[in-house]
Amino acid sequence: MSSDHRLYAYLNEEFLPLDSTYLHVSDLAIQRGYGIFDFFKTQNGHPLFLDGYLGRFFNSAQLMGLEVPLPAEDLKASITRLIQMNGLGDSGVKMILTGGYSENGYNPGPPNLIMIEQPLTLPSEAQQAAGIKIITHEYVRELAEAKTINYTVGIRLIQKVKALGADDVLYHQQGVVSEFPRSNFFIVRADNTLVTPAKEILKGITRKNVLELASKKYRVEEGTVTLENIAQAKEAFMTSTTKRILPIVEVDGKPVGNGKPGEVSLELLRDLIQLEEAQTSRE
Repeated sequence: MSSDHRLYAYLNEEFLPLDSTYLHVSDLAIQRGYGIFDFFKTQNGHPLFLDGYLGRFFNSAQLMGLEVPLPAEDLKASITRLIQMNGLGDSGVKMILTGGYSENGYNPGPPNLIMIEQPLTLPSEAQQAAGIKIITHEYVRELAEAKTINYTVGIRLIQKVKALGADDVLYHQQGVVSEFPRSNFFIVRADNTLVTPAKEILKGITRKNVLELASKKYRVEEGTVTLENIAQAKEAFMTSTTKRILPIVEVDGKPVGNGKPGEVSLELLRDLIQLEEAQTSRE
């Protein structure tokens, strides 16, 4: 994208230049960090799995007591227009619903709805082939099933993650694993059974797609995953909209399996890419 390519954003039924789209300082997203969001990607200008992301967006809003100011179909129409205006092709679109302008800095006001679209870079083949290293941290997100804008712990741990030569941090509570700040977690047992945490997580759309793809070839389980299970696992990987599937080769300085990306992880990545391409061709 050229440096003079002007991007547009959406704010409360208006399409504005991104560099001049603002909220007032009284918004509860600023005052108290209160709000929700969701994020999906486009491929060749087509949103991928949009219904799933919109469903989760509305569910998060309900859990946080916020009302989305547009019905789903009108929101879809606004998304389509924003994508057409920006003309990015491959991108990431973020929908944000804030707590609204507050008279006293605590009570919510009418929510502000924002949409931002920006270029998106997916993991390279080299990253997928090498895998990533992670550390663990004892923490459980409040109201984990809602995609809130509160990422305080994950952001605070960025420096520690980098200092330890890792790429991300996996949350657990008393040894029971939940999720990454922005991704879901899977292990592959020695018998090729896939297991992913079922509680205290945000249920990712990519996670759902991977479960459906994997169930056609392997046994899959949504249940409890412990740090001990990871130590005994054959493979591990994370899933997210922007990362697709990234193999995990090391946890807290110890190798997962043979310390290399596993065949199951890489096979499912190929299946996921094919699913995304098929979704685009149907649009």
